Amino acid sequence: MNILYSVFIGAICGWLAEIIMHSHGSLIRNIILGIIGGIIGSTIFHFLGFHVQGTFGSIISGVVGSCVLIWITRGI
Repeated sequence: MNILYSVFIGAICGWLAEIIMHSHGSLIRNIILGIIGGIIGSTIFHFLGFHVQGTFGSIISGVVGSCVLIWITRGI
């Protein structure tokens, strides 16, 4: 069940980051982007001293991390 939750939250985060960053991709790309972005976002918030809790916090950190990931890949 945890894996399905991660995939669902990852898809939402990737989709929202795609809209914010004006990027276009498939559902699979959004899921991968959101999951990796969640890891990046959680790390960023941890270093800033914030603790991510709950579904809403996971979505916020995932979207922030996904936007950072899109920004980095555009620079490469």
